[in-house]
Amino acid sequence: MSKVKCDHCHLEFSDSVMIHDGNHRFCCKGCQGIFHLLRDEGLESFYTKMGETTLAPPTEQFETSTNFDTPAFAERFITKTPEGWLQVSLVIEGIHCAACVWLNEKALHKMPGVLEAHINYTNNKARITWDGETLKLSAIIDMIRAIGYNAFPYDTSLQEVRVNKERKEYYLRMAVATFAVMNIMWVAVAQYAGYFTGITQEIKTILNIAEWVLATPVLFYSGWVFYRGAYYGLKNKAVTMDLLVVTGSSLAYFYSIYITVLEKGEAYFDSVAMIITFVLFGKFLEVLSRKSAADTLDMMSKHIPSEVSIVEGEITREVNVNEVKVGDILRIRSGERAAIDGEVISGEGSFDESNLTGESEPIFKRKGESIISGTTSIDALIHYKATKDFANSTLSHLVNLLENAMAKKPNIEQLANRLSQHFSSTILFLSIATFWVWYFGQDSFDRALMVGISVIIIACPCALALATPVATLVGLGLGAKRGILFKSAAQIETIAKASMVVLDKTGTITQGRPEVVEEVIHHPFENSHLYSLVSASKHPISRGVMEYVERHDETVEQGLLQEAQEIPAHGIVARVNEMMIAGGNALLMKDMGITVDSFSDKSLFYYAVDGVLVATYHLRDLPKEGASESIVALKKFGLRVVMLTGDHPSAAHRVARDVGIDEVHAHLNPEAKAEFVAQAHNEGHVVVMAGDGVNDLLALARADIGIAMGNGSDIAIEVSDVVLLNDSLVSLVEAFAIGRRTYGLIKQNLGVSLVYNSITIPLAMMGYVIPLIAAISMSISSLLVVANSMRSRLMYK
Repeated sequence: MSKVKCDHCHLEFSDSVMIHDGNHRFCCKGCQGIFHLLRDEGLESFYTKMGETTLAPPTEQFETSTNFDTPAFAERFITKTPEGWLQVSLVIEGIHCAACVWLNEKALHKMPGVLEAHINYTNNKARITWDGETLKLSAIIDMIRAIGYNAFPYDTSLQEVRVNKERKEYYLRMAVATFAVMNIMWVAVAQYAGYFTGITQEIKTILNIAEWVLATPVLFYSGWVFYRGAYYGLKNKAVTMDLLVVTGSSLAYFYSIYITVLEKGEAYFDSVAMIITFVLFGKFLEVLSRKSAADTLDMMSKHIPSEVSIVEGEITREVNVNEVKVGDILRIRSGERAAIDGEVISGEGSFDESNLTGESEPIFKRKGESIISGTTSIDALIHYKATKDFANSTLSHLVNLLENAMAKKPNIEQLANRLSQHFSSTILFLSIATFWVWYFGQDSFDRALMVGISVIIIACPCALALATPVATLVGLGLGAKRGILFKSAAQIETIAKASMVVLDKTGTITQGRPEVVEEVIHHPFENSHLYSLVSASKHPISRGVMEYVERHDETVEQGLLQEAQEIPAHGIVARVNEMMIAGGNALLMKDMGITVDSFSDKSLFYYAVDGVLVATYHLRDLPKEGASESIVALKKFGLRVVMLTGDHPSAAHRVARDVGIDEVHAHLNPEAKAEFVAQAHNEGHVVVMAGDGVNDLLALARADIGIAMGNGSDIAIEVSDVVLLNDSLVSLVEAFAIGRRTYGLIKQNLGVSLVYNSITIPLAMMGYVIPLIAAISMSISSLLVVANSMRSRLMYK
């Protein structure tokens, strides 16, 4: 039976096994899908450029892609979203430019069952969400391979190897370029000296040949990254900055060969080498800048050990963190880091949470309290029960959120990218036009070519392309180090434009737990008895009294209670040394026949011994430390500050007075909070909402920016756009400061780039700039943009 070619990969197969699609034949669904994708997007020229070249055979792809469907792979790398969809992180190999990202995302979005596909150009990481009932992961991998790329699961350790390999490659290319340029400079000194003192053509040709030998490896080895970028740009019908660099340096190089061979005019091998070297250093600086947020992620990931100690009866053994299940008992010793979130079941001691929250003071943990993954035990042996597995641990989750933030570009960055693409095409046109104007203006071909090359080089839009991403990544990294996690880079721009900040009361402005503000002693009593009683209860009021006793009596010890009984909605009673002790509210006292004065705007805790009231404690949910100063700072930003709460109006207004908030809306249910945010939108406000509980979810989702406090509920953190890890209003102020500073730097960078081009391009077109000076000034403009972006690091010392 005759064989026919696949209309995509050009491999030949029997017609009986081909997929018939009108007049087209395809060997597999992957080829069929990508063919229609390229045609729908107007990229049919791909096949013209491809000619008779064949792509990798499908049999090779399908042999390995089935490994992605195994249960072992799914258990390690695939997660489920709250909606029940499947999600995986892959590294796409072979991505060289933004056009590659575009092509892969388009191909994936065209596949039935793929719900979302985001590829991060900074680290080539793809986050893909799909319907497992409709599509297998192996089909996704086949699609990626069918368009000329490869994919493998994202693994932090493998990524580190890949990043180091990329950096070493740049180091080697820069070393070659630097060595050649330093030697070319000595040759150039001899040439320029000869220019003024006299030099024979024979000596001049020898010096030109020496420069030729030195410039060749710089252009074709060190500059290979630009040729590669230009190729993939043209392949996808995009005029990139790499194309401008390649065009300018290549024209200068081949023109210089022409001059050297014919022994007439001036050669520009020195300019070629320096152009590539300067731009390569700028490119490497861009690579390092793009890695800044990724380095923060690596630093956070390193806080999670790969193994943990699991306790099974009398046996303790080391297991991989991925093997831990919810409910397992784990042991952590002094100096060790917690890999899994959990709850203390025995032991107590201090934990260093500064790596995660930025809080410098150790946090004391006792039985029943939570341990957060990534924090370090300072001084105790703790046994705790795992409340989450490794994949869902706090630090793993936060690392994923920060990675996702790098993939989502703010509007201003998208604008800069579009502007950069159009700018490159415009400059190429201006360069060609400049050449012809000079050439037909009775000037020499040599002079016209040099002016045209100078226009290309000096206008290379590196500074324009770097204007937004460098500042944004610096802002993301700075926020992460300050305990402020932006889930999306776009939120930096939005928070900078905010005009209203809406704050929940409990847990956001206040500490979220009652503290004793007044103690009234009616009769003497034994502190240890009260301490033992309140320690037996987990009620927030009892906890507040317990902490008060601990602060005022450091020697107090917990005694043994008999017949302890907690009465719901009333309090707790017990016996100690034949005495009946009781603590709780007015209802408990009434049941015991004790008359109390319950009129107060605070929460009251009564303590009685043998039917006699001996003490009364007044408790309040106090504002967080620095709350009033933070509100003042928010107002200085020009923000309208509003408190929304479900609490009683009297309690809400009391807290508002304490911290300096003028606008309060109390006794609101979750729907009412969301309606207030919607109404603020209708009034033209850009709204930021900060909250911590389930009752804030609707408002957080409705706001332009939802900010969750770090100690809030898991679902509040999931819904929000920004997470304040250290649970502080000071961090809220810092989030606004970082957003505004970063957005301001972005606008400054764009301004610098546009002013630079508006001045230098006309000068180059008029012939006042030689190619070497063009390369130096272009690199300086990029360095100015990067240096300006780095200034945001000076916000905090």
